[in-house]
Amino acid sequence: MTLLRMDNVGIVVDDLAAAIAFFVELGMELEGEAEVEGRWVDRIVGLDGVRVDIAMMRTPDGHSRLELTRFREPMAASAEPRNAPANALGIRRMMFAVEDIDDTVARLRAHGAELVGELVQYENSYRLCYLRGPEGIIVALAQPLR
Repeated sequence: MTLLRMDNVGIVVDDLAAAIAFFVELGMELEGEAEVEGRWVDRIVGLDGVRVDIAMMRTPDGHSRLELTRFREPMAASAEPRNAPANALGIRRMMFAVEDIDDTVARLRAHGAELVGELVQYENSYRLCYLRGPEGIIVALAQPLR
């Protein structure tokens, strides 16, 4: 069997600074930023004249990364409603385990995040919620109950 390890998840954003601030507040670390362009990028993504700014975000445990990308050329296109519901086809959310969900929600609200539904408790296992963050990204939070 071939080794399979997820390297990162890519998210296209319009306001890169706001997205970085949101994910830093969540607890991720900025690994680095770069401007990327050239024929090799055009060939990978299937577009011509690509010029992007990227920021690589890493979880504190080092196991997961997000690549935040702002397209300068060609301009980003919207393929769905900005605030698509949780049952829309495609990638809908990313879930993060947190130690204190109330504190995390409060800190992310300061960055414009809004609850999609409610903060709920699932049996005696978790407290859970969905938040809509920058660019309409849905971030799910799970606080394990010990």
